[in-house]
Formats: sequence, structure tokens, C-alpha cells
Amino acid sequence: MSDRRPSLQHAPVITYEQMLEKVRYEGAYPTREKAEEVVRLVLAGLGRQLTGDERVELAARLPGEAARVLTEQIPDTQPLTGRAFVKDLAARTGTTRGTTRWDTGSVLCVVAALAGPDLLTDILRRLPSGYALLFGRAELTQAA
Repeated sequence: MSDRRPSLQHAPVITYEQMLEKVRYEGAYPTREKAEEVVRLVLAGLGRQLTGDERVELAARLPGEAARVLTEQIPDTQPLTGRAFVKDLAARTGTTRGTTRWDTGSVLCVVAALAGPDLLTDILRRLPSGYALLFGRAELTQAA
């Protein structure tokens, strides 16, 4: 029996092209190009919100090109709530909030699957309120 601890590094389990196809399917996008457009938009936005070990760990679980989009962003000094995150992305693209919410959910549901439940829980603890639903999880609040 070995006393070596398992590595914290995770190799991406899918390629960038496979990720795009999953997003294309989830979002019902007509082309791979549209799926790539929303992946880049949402991951860049997430990269402006996520910091710390969770950012590093998530990048390690994403395909290389997706990880670069996430990590090339400088985190904002004032984190946005989930609702403000969608509003910000909509303003950047000139699309409706409804469309942007759909795009965000399509991408972040795939990201959630790649992250795994434990890392996703850590990510949601780090981010302000309102992101759980974007990642396809129920947002639970504690009773007062």
C-alpha cells in the first residue's frame, strides 16, 4: 500500500471539439460556430468572476482552449451576482437577457459536468448568489 496522495491535477476528459458539440446539443445551436461563440463569451465572463484555487482547478479540468479563454481574463474587483452576470453578458453582446440566460445555462451545464460535483460546490461557494441555477443546480438557501 502506498502512502502517496492522489494528484490534484486532472486531465481534461474531453477535447475542445467534443465540448463544443455538447454545448451545441444542450443549447440546440444550428452550427458549431455558434456554439463556440457562446462558449467563448460565457467562459470569458466566468473568468472575470472566478478567482483562487477553484479557478485553477476548473481550468485544469477544461480542454486547453477553453481553459485559456477562462484564465486569460482578469478577475473583476467587484464580483457580480448571477443575475448581474447575465445582464453584463447581454450588454456586451447586444442580445436579450433571455437569450443570454439560455446561452449561459447551455455552457455552464457542460462546465458543471466537467468540474464534477465537489469542485462545482466549491465554485458556487466562492461566487455570489444566483449562479447555481446557471450551472443547472437548485439554489438552496438556509432558513433564517
